[in-house]
Amino acid sequence: MSKVAIIMGSISDMPVMQDAIDILKQFNVEVEVDIVSAHRTPEKLFDFSKNAHNRGISVIIAGAGGAAHLPGMVASMSPLPVIGVPVKSSNSIDGWDSVLSILQMPGGVPVATVALNGAKNAGILAAQIIGSHDKKVLDTIIAYKEELKEAVNKAAEGLKK
Repeated sequence: MSKVAIIMGSISDMPVMQDAIDILKQFNVEVEVDIVSAHRTPEKLFDFSKNAHNRGISVIIAGAGGAAHLPGMVASMSPLPVIGVPVKSSNSIDGWDSVLSILQMPGGVPVATVALNGAKNAGILAAQIIGSHDKKVLDTIIAYKEELKEAVNKAAEGLKK
């Protein structure tokens, strides 16, 4: 079974990152959660990044606020796909510093970036990556997208009454 690692720079990021945990659990994808600070625990960052693929991790979701170095640093050392979640934190400049830090990666070090505080979409994207080679996860995503469509159609019908 594929596993997604969800890491964040600080426990204060947890309320945002919980959305990724919740949606992945809904898709029956195994999740590993940890705090890995690019600035306060660099040795842990290096070890995590270089060894995640050896521990059964398939995708890494990294959330960070402020300077938001975590996703890019992980991507620089890991062969796995990394999805960055910019977090609007207390030391953030309206979240734009986090968005740009994660989005503007140099060539050769890609980080897929979702919207500010967009951890739910990060979880969905991670599940879609896994679903490309795991039919059970793919079927769950197909059903989820059908539910989204049905909810919109139901709301549209409600407008007509």
